[in-house]
Amino acid sequence: MTSSTTPAISDALAALSDEYVLGLLSSTEAHLIEELAARDPALAARIGALRDQFLPLDLSATPRDVAESFRAGLTEKLASLPQDDDILLTRAPKVPVAANLPRRPLRLASGLVAACALGIAVGLGGGLLRPVPDPLVVAVLLDADGVPQAVVEDYGNDSATVRFVADVAVPADRALQVWTLPSQDMGPVSLGVLERGAAQRLTFDDLPRPAAQQLYEVTLEPLGGSPTGRPTGPIIGKGFAAAQI
Repeated sequence: MTSSTTPAISDALAALSDEYVLGLLSSTEAHLIEELAARDPALAARIGALRDQFLPLDLSATPRDVAESFRAGLTEKLASLPQDDDILLTRAPKVPVAANLPRRPLRLASGLVAACALGIAVGLGGGLLRPVPDPLVVAVLLDADGVPQAVVEDYGNDSATVRFVADVAVPADRALQVWTLPSQDMGPVSLGVLERGAAQRLTFDDLPRPAAQQLYEVTLEPLGGSPTGRPTGPIIGKGFAAAQI
């Protein structure tokens, strides 16, 4: 199949589908991808083809926990690959999983970890691998039309990740800023400024432990972030958190 006959999807969504097949997404993110794939034949085809490619490895490997360094390295590697149907073929719908269910076993990702361990760390045992922490809450940010724009995972340890599932146009003189509302008394707090719509880990000052139904949003702000310390620009997407633990 060639790219001339297969509908294109955004690079951000392609990268997210790669992580979905590898088992690196939270249950909320996975549910989002499954819902999108059910409406997007191109995304469904990408997921199906990737599953076929990794099936032999998945069936032959012993499950292992995924190290944070592996996740980061794999994400960087996937981002560097051309989004070409001849290299990363694509997609197949799956039965949706409720956002509040436990994360599914990381079978595919575990298979890859085992293979990498055999290739580069024979004899070192499991010392190089450590459990990846689960986010405490996950929020899917929707635009005014209810279309998913981004997913925020908050780990409750002064760090969070944000990844976009739609192409967001950012003017040269603007930046994206991520916010949360821990409480009405505290008001909106910035989690970080993004210069473009790319997946990124955010670090910030000490905040209360994130909770279910906590508001998260992304706004378009001047370069460097809001001059007032509060959201001032148009809202790109917003949503309420779902507890994961």
